[in-house]
Amino acid sequence: MQSFIIEGGHMLSGTIVPQGAKNEALQVICASLLTAEKVRICNVPDILDVNNLIQLLRDMGVEVEKLGEGDYVFCSANLNLDYLGSDVFVRKCSALRGSVLMIGPLLARFGKAVVAEPGGDKIGRRRLDTHFLGFKNLGARFEFNDNRNVYEIQALPEENAGDKQRSNSLKGTYMLLDEASVTGTANIIMAAVLAEGTTTIYNAACEPYIQQLCTMLNKMGAHISGIGSNLLTIDGVASLGGAEHKILPDMIEVGSFIGMAAMIGDGIRIKDVSLRNLGIIPDAFRRLGVEIIAEGDDLFIPRQPHYVVDSFIDGSIMTLADAPWPGLTPDLISVLLVVATQARGSVLIHQKMFESRLFFVDKLIDMGAQIILCDPHRAVVVGHDHQKRLRAGRMTSPDIRAGIALLIAALTANGTSRIDNIGQIDRGYENIERRLNALGARITRVES
Repeated sequence: MQSFIIEGGHMLSGTIVPQGAKNEALQVICASLLTAEKVRICNVPDILDVNNLIQLLRDMGVEVEKLGEGDYVFCSANLNLDYLGSDVFVRKCSALRGSVLMIGPLLARFGKAVVAEPGGDKIGRRRLDTHFLGFKNLGARFEFNDNRNVYEIQALPEENAGDKQRSNSLKGTYMLLDEASVTGTANIIMAAVLAEGTTTIYNAACEPYIQQLCTMLNKMGAHISGIGSNLLTIDGVASLGGAEHKILPDMIEVGSFIGMAAMIGDGIRIKDVSLRNLGIIPDAFRRLGVEIIAEGDDLFIPRQPHYVVDSFIDGSIMTLADAPWPGLTPDLISVLLVVATQARGSVLIHQKMFESRLFFVDKLIDMGAQIILCDPHRAVVVGHDHQKRLRAGRMTSPDIRAGIALLIAALTANGTSRIDNIGQIDRGYENIERRLNALGARITRVES
């Protein structure tokens, strides 16, 4: 296991370019399983979760060619279908949450898939009901295998069904999702594009990465309309072809860099952020008093000795809460909370979607932050206004987003901090210490 040693208090300055979006990468890479033709994907981030998924696809028989940095071609013409039902495959899937996004493509193209409980962040309950209900609405059948502790999903066509082109028995239908699950929506879309007839998905997630997935699938020959809304209509086709696709910049990394720049920056430019796809993220930081200057598709955050928390029009305390897109992404709540610790004023952070994500604040309290954890979902932060620096400490990264929040805190702290279990950070942030050290940070990776 590896750790970061962080010497705090060094101002950061310069230019940084965000990586490709982790969540989009997991979706579009899995979508390459829907066709036997080549799919080229650019701006793929070099991070642990994505690299593990690519290796899993190689193990399945996908031909993966790396053309350059972040530039891959995937060809799923000769998959090992026996391997897809093996215990080895199930074990590997259970260790990688992104593997859940393979269910829709495999069900659509081959009529069957095996599902184990996926791994990932321990941030609270992350149920798969939305995925399963969507597949069931399309006509898939589920059986739980007690011996292997897995679900076996089938949508195999009946013999002599007449339509020799289709490899599944999925039928398009209307469905109202029980929640606007991002991965659930992506999985159902990928299953529905090869279903017979028309599928209508209401209460669909509509974040930019879902829009990107739909755009890529349409390039491959799918017929998806309503992109960007929560009402998608999918006219199923018999097969899909190849395509080329470029992944968006990672909005969570952009937000993380905004937070770093506000707390310990001496003028930082974030290049090529795809501003129109950031939604209300910049405004959320502005509500904490952070100055953000948009220059074309770049964001510049000047040095800020003070940033003052805004208040609502009626004078009540500022509240920042996550919500499905176009609301504030829950993945940035941890970063916003850390930024608030050095603001002038108080703010209520309300993490609605995951019940364990705020538990990392105990580490910040140990560092001297003034935080009241009201319950698993709410925390009140009273900012120090840079009058009192956080203390260095030793901590463990519990998940990707808390890990980057703790790293930001350590960069601003007085003294040398240590963060263990940084594999969690590596799952979502590409070469983070090298990129931040180029801005003036002093971060060293060591073996624990």
